Amino acid sequence: MPNETNAPQQELAAYRAMHAAVQAEYDRTAEKMAALKAQGREKTATYRQLFARKLTLSEILGWYKTYGLTGPRKESEP
Repeated sequence: MPNETNAPQQELAAYRAMHAAVQAEYDRTAEKMAALKAQGREKTATYRQLFARKLTLSEILGWYKTYGLTGPRKESEP
């Protein structure tokens, strides 16, 4: 039986880890899109798939923000 006193801390740690993973994936997707755009490849299927992925990840990050579950701030963030 898991220790119930540690459950909230473990849950919070899991939320933070997931937030960090979603943010990292969003950042990687944005970088890939920027590289394709620099090559003039905005009309490719790959770019459009990345665009859809970026929108989905942005929506997830928005839900985190709505519920106050934002991760630790980066130095570049306000």
